[in-house]
Amino acid sequence: MSGVMLMLVSFLLFLLAYIFYGGWLAKQWGIDPQAKTPAHELYDGIDYVPAKAPVLLGHHFASIAGAGPINGPILAAVFGWLPVTLWIVIGNIFIGAVHDFGSLVASIRHKGLSIGGIIDANVGRAAKRLFLLFSWLTLVLIIAAFANIVADTFVSTPEAATASLLFIPLAMVFGFAIYRRNAPLIESTVVGVALLALCIWLGVVFPLKLSKQAWLIILSLYIVVAAILPVWMLLQPRDYLNSFLLYAMILGGFIGVLLYHPRIAMPAVTAFKHPTQGYLFPMLFITIACGAISGFHSLVASGTTAKQIDKEGDAKVIGYGGMLIEGALAILATLTAVYLTSDGYAELLKGGPVNVFSTGLATFMTSFGVDATMGKTFTALAVSAFALTTLDTAGRLGRFAFQEFFQETSATESSTSGTSILSNRYVASVITIGVSIYLAFTSWGLIWPMFGSANQLLAGVAFLAVAAWLANKGMNNKMLIAPMIFMFVVTLTALVFLIKSNIAKGNYILVFFGALLFVLAIILIALSYNVLTGKKKEQQA
Repeated sequence: MSGVMLMLVSFLLFLLAYIFYGGWLAKQWGIDPQAKTPAHELYDGIDYVPAKAPVLLGHHFASIAGAGPINGPILAAVFGWLPVTLWIVIGNIFIGAVHDFGSLVASIRHKGLSIGGIIDANVGRAAKRLFLLFSWLTLVLIIAAFANIVADTFVSTPEAATASLLFIPLAMVFGFAIYRRNAPLIESTVVGVALLALCIWLGVVFPLKLSKQAWLIILSLYIVVAAILPVWMLLQPRDYLNSFLLYAMILGGFIGVLLYHPRIAMPAVTAFKHPTQGYLFPMLFITIACGAISGFHSLVASGTTAKQIDKEGDAKVIGYGGMLIEGALAILATLTAVYLTSDGYAELLKGGPVNVFSTGLATFMTSFGVDATMGKTFTALAVSAFALTTLDTAGRLGRFAFQEFFQETSATESSTSGTSILSNRYVASVITIGVSIYLAFTSWGLIWPMFGSANQLLAGVAFLAVAAWLANKGMNNKMLIAPMIFMFVVTLTALVFLIKSNIAKGNYILVFFGALLFVLAIILIALSYNVLTGKKKEQQA
């Protein structure tokens, strides 16, 4: 099987899906380019800040990408290249991109409220509180998991640490120039990307070597600050500039595959059960999270992106298109694993999935003159930069969920003030990041297996929220029902497997988290049933 053919067919299907299925969804949901968005209606200079489509796409894409679409496909390659590729392509087009686009549109129509606010407005206050608890627990797991990934990357690749730290003041200057000095975007971007390259060079020349514990402390302080600062000052410009690293990496990989012509060496399908990864169903769909669908994306779309979208017409390219770009990255990640022999894959995987990806992509890029060592260093730097963007975005979203849980206002009110001190953004940030970093220090070995299940279960709940909103509006929600049922079946089955195996191992923290997530999901389904079936309207009538 030709790697070039697999890549080109996948990318062509993504393009056709964007034009036709994405366009159909936009018509079904009544996208109105002239409609006033929450960024303008509720502008506050902190969270509600309108951004031009290229800037917001960069911020959104950098936030949702992270290391997920790289780690998942490479780990799942043990099942064979065919199931991995099918899930990435079909999952993206009909499930993941629909999930992201729908979450974004629903949030825009609810004044930029999170998925929790959408559930409040369409299902009820009790369901909202259950969801906020559910999402906050998931975000704590995400922050703890990615804090460890970033800290490990900084220890193994100190060049990435220096470059990532230099990106922060660069982003703040860029944000100040764009939003406070009205600097032109194109010229500022050219200068910003050039300085980004300078930061990478300085990182290679002056690598910063610290212990993992030291990095976890530094990262915790950074996440708190990033969660509190106005979005235009750090988060948005940093993600926008970082997105060019990822675009360059994808373009380099695309050209590299075309010229290198890798042949797929792994079998199309290996076995239904793998000794370490478990059963193909449901573990394939849990392992490949961000590459096909990720519940975290619904929190990004409704938590930060919907508050910054300038025109409703931008929702398709940012929501549906952004996920398809991530699918393209997942296909490239798959190729870096499956062109290897089983022995070569196993050897490289000892250094982690990022090692497999960066080595493979660097090998492909040698076909057009890029030095293998330089290519591997650049790829590792880009991946670490995006893991950090996921980390700080998750911190901000965790702050939102914590605040919203303790606020007294209802979803129909535009005010976000609350009477409880726990709804204060500083308090919410410190508590959320504090719990996450504590888990990162003490329970890292227990976190990652639960992260995938919690993340995918969150996607099912997001489908539930958007489907309930469409049902209340009398709009077509059939495109959401089948994906929602599939995600609940997959994730609830996976949670049962995880709970059972961890009882046997005595990992009772995981047993507690798994049981709690399972119960919360079942209750949310029960509370939403009347809305989805139309019985709530009948009762009200």
